[in-house]
Amino acid sequence: MTEPRLQLEVQYACASSDVPELEALRDWALAALADAPPAELVIRLVDEAESRELNRRYRGKDRPTNVLSFPFEAPAGVDCDHLGDLVICAPVVQQEAAAQGKVADHHWAHMVVHGVLHLRGYDHQSDAQAADMEALEVRLLAGFGIADPYTVSDMAV
Repeated sequence: MTEPRLQLEVQYACASSDVPELEALRDWALAALADAPPAELVIRLVDEAESRELNRRYRGKDRPTNVLSFPFEAPAGVDCDHLGDLVICAPVVQQEAAAQGKVADHHWAHMVVHGVLHLRGYDHQSDAQAADMEALEVRLLAGFGIADPYTVSDMAV
């Protein structure tokens, strides 16, 4: 038996029951890890209060946000596959999907892929970095039949 490519822990720390199933979260994370070594990952689904506190504490922004990525760097000499933690604010993701006229699961997929790519070291601080990261996101999401989240309307039915 081969070792799984992803050991995923999902923490449900939000009141919303309208969140993706574990299998969907796993599939989206695996897509973003397709060319990466096996990894361990925690995805924590939170309400606005926890997201706001973490965003204030770690980014200096006093508001909830859709996804926060916390990469893990093992101390020297420690062998560990833990990639990091994603904190996704369920109410913000749901509100954004509605406001942007997107299928909710498509927006969730984008947030998971985006967050995992951040954990892998991708960023969008410069125009070149943003173009590379967005192109990869678009390609990965297309594999799920999800339209380009940056340019194409993905109307909810």
